Amino acid sequence: MHFEIERKFLVVGEFKSLAYSQSRISQGYISSGNGRTVRVRIRDSQGYLTIKGPSGEAGLSRYEFETPIPLQDAQDLMRICEPGIIEKTRYLVRNTDGRHTWEIDEFYGENEGLLLAEIELESEAEAFDIPPFIGREVTGDRRFYNSHMRKNPFRLWKDKLPLN
Repeated sequence: MHFEIERKFLVVGEFKSLAYSQSRISQGYISSGNGRTVRVRIRDSQGYLTIKGPSGEAGLSRYEFETPIPLQDAQDLMRICEPGIIEKTRYLVRNTDGRHTWEIDEFYGENEGLLLAEIELESEAEAFDIPPFIGREVTGDRRFYNSHMRKNPFRLWKDKLPLN
């Protein structure tokens, strides 16, 4: 069984010049509820099917199963997704500690203006460096789950959000 352990942060500074990779992502949800999701994603020209379980109490870890699928299958599955497709560009930035990579998502459409960074860890207590472009931690805040933002987009509540 594979569990992902990740922390999420708002992005408040320049990071694009540090990125070593970027890709365009479209993702939809075949099913979402009770903290469980079945997601289809198209990342550049590759499809993926992902199943996620509910998050732990702190929102740091959850079961995740992901497998590549043919692009055509992903395109077909996108047609049966629940309303609200998430569109974003993902940038990869190596952390200064040399052990981690930041995944920074720049959202479009109804979530335009949101920059969200995630870092995957080996344990919930693992230490890591925080670069200057990282702002307030939002781990466990369900408003920042992609499955939530497709129904309650960032544009509806962004004016009430402190960045630091």
